[in-house]
Amino acid sequence: MTSTHQRTFAAEVEPRPGRGRWLALSVLVLAVLLVAVDATVLGLATPYISEDLEPTGTQLLWIGDVYSFVIAGLLVSMGSLGDRIGRKKLLLTGAVAFGAVSVLNAYATSPEMMILARALLGVAGATLMPSTLALIRNIFTDPRERSLAVGIWGAAASAGAAVGPVVGGFLLEHFWWGSVFLINLPVMAVLVVVGVKLLPESKNPAGGPWDLISVVLSLVGMIGVVYAVKEAASHGLGWQVLASGVLGLAALAWFVRRQLTLPAPLLDMRLFRHRGFSAAVLADLLTILGLSGLVFFLSQFLQLVQGRGPFEAGLAELPAAIGAVAAGLVAGRVARRFSVRSVVAGGLAAVGLALAGLTGLSQSTGYPLLGSVLLIVGVGAGFSFTVTADVILSNVPKEQAGSASAVSETAYELGAALGIALLGSIVTGVYRDFTAPAGTPPEVASAAHESLGGAVDSVSALPAHTASELISAAQNAFVDGLRAAAGVGAAVLLATAVAAWFLLRGQKLEDGVEHP
Repeated sequence: MTSTHQRTFAAEVEPRPGRGRWLALSVLVLAVLLVAVDATVLGLATPYISEDLEPTGTQLLWIGDVYSFVIAGLLVSMGSLGDRIGRKKLLLTGAVAFGAVSVLNAYATSPEMMILARALLGVAGATLMPSTLALIRNIFTDPRERSLAVGIWGAAASAGAAVGPVVGGFLLEHFWWGSVFLINLPVMAVLVVVGVKLLPESKNPAGGPWDLISVVLSLVGMIGVVYAVKEAASHGLGWQVLASGVLGLAALAWFVRRQLTLPAPLLDMRLFRHRGFSAAVLADLLTILGLSGLVFFLSQFLQLVQGRGPFEAGLAELPAAIGAVAAGLVAGRVARRFSVRSVVAGGLAAVGLALAGLTGLSQSTGYPLLGSVLLIVGVGAGFSFTVTADVILSNVPKEQAGSASAVSETAYELGAALGIALLGSIVTGVYRDFTAPAGTPPEVASAAHESLGGAVDSVSALPAHTASELISAAQNAFVDGLRAAAGVGAAVLLATAVAAWFLLRGQKLEDGVEHP
């Protein structure tokens, strides 16, 4: 790198003095809230979307996970693009697009249109998360301050997860389901207006060209593999599933090979030589895989099985967010006081044990047990995710912060997609095995076997006794599926905790202040 480039880079990433960097962080928090709120309100709105758009069970799963598929395929590309053209520029552009596409989600009139709108939202969302973490990496040069900033960033995601269901529940009880997507608009507007003034621009001046072939390979590879896993879990192996998987794996292999030969790769594969970086990424992927399927179906359990309203269901999920916020704010300090591996492994083990407790779930399970489980899940996840994010950022040079952040977010989104696909398929598979009561018309039984929401909607024309039996059978089957998914999720989390204990051996968070 030339001396001119060095001077330019130093100027571009110079942190703002005094309170400026914390004000800049407040804007990044808004971006995180934007994405987190959108992700959580979908679960609450699912019963209403089912009633209005009448999707099949497969379409309902696509509505839930196509966002994650697309965002996982584009995160690395968008993180690398931010490194090249400027992270602030990409963040603000993505925020505008996110708000605009939210309107399309709100006014979707068919399952196909909803799936398309969610996919486009994934394109916009892929520009936001890598940019926020990369800007934190460049704004905060003091590692202890950066740990706190990452903790606040993670706490904002958790707060969004809490605010989303509560606000979304209120809107669902007073307006139509599309209103839950329109709450993105005021947040986006504030983010753009304030971000233009407060956020410093940063980029890698020696980033090189943005390789479009790598972009396509990354997108095709990720979507091909995830689609194959989803379809195999739902419908078994077929030639289409095998073709999709082979195409995806071939594209990813070509992507990796191409990155190793490009002078300015989209993703520097040498990052994975750092054991701490690779271990943190793997821990994030497996943790989200174990959690996401359960989270996706929990809102349906609270509403369609236990009969809570959307607002009450949103309030019921608050303990998880409260625990994650509290743990995230102190995670960096605790990891320095004890060790990185003890905090990450301990947090993951706590989540795994909490999920194991849900294997005894029933329709009549009281809220004290549910609330306690959610609180433990929140605390454990808050400790783990905050520290792994800090480890990932600490293991890379700041000019590659966008790419590294994108890898972290890709693991998160890929884990979410795989979790919904695999654990969701377990819930759906167990659920579809229930026997409809005698006298149920075939078309009603078929609708009821598609989803629990479909069962609730399809019984209106049945005699009261038959309707009650059908709903009871469907609810019991749904709970059986949820218990099975919780057991698998618990096993994944406990295995990940053991792996993290060994893989993060000797890993420490930085203490010294960096100098550009």
